[in-house]
Amino acid sequence: MSAPKPTSAGSPKQQLDSFLAKFTPEMASFARRALVQMRKRLPNAIEMVYDNYNALVVGFAPNERPSDAIFSIVLFPRKMALCFLQGAKLPDPHKRLKGSGNVVRNVTLDDLSVLDDPQIRVLMNEALLRAKVRMDPKQKRKLIIRSISAKQRPRRPS
Repeated sequence: MSAPKPTSAGSPKQQLDSFLAKFTPEMASFARRALVQMRKRLPNAIEMVYDNYNALVVGFAPNERPSDAIFSIVLFPRKMALCFLQGAKLPDPHKRLKGSGNVVRNVTLDDLSVLDDPQIRVLMNEALLRAKVRMDPKQKRKLIIRSISAKQRPRRPS
């Protein structure tokens, strides 16, 4: 069974804004600022948005293939994480990355300074260098709504 098709309720930016509006104003604002930082760091990324059952996910990829995505920002009602989608084999001498799966690692974004932390920047640069498909500097940034789950957990803490 394939994922539900996104509706045509406005532009992708408007749709993303409506997804963020489901969160508390503080979490939505924090997420918007994190996305601005990621867009500055990855100006040529294709952004793929998944408004899933458990979380809102914004993936950053060199193309429109989800399997080639390198990073994602994941929003839950009480926390946000930066996922390294090809991160299991990244060297992590400072043990900053969490997770034990075969592919993905993550770091909790307690605040925006995590994205500027020198150790995290090194990990991000290494992830970009080791990516299955590299970012194309000629690619224009693009925002795509990939899926919207009909059933979702509440986006605000109860």
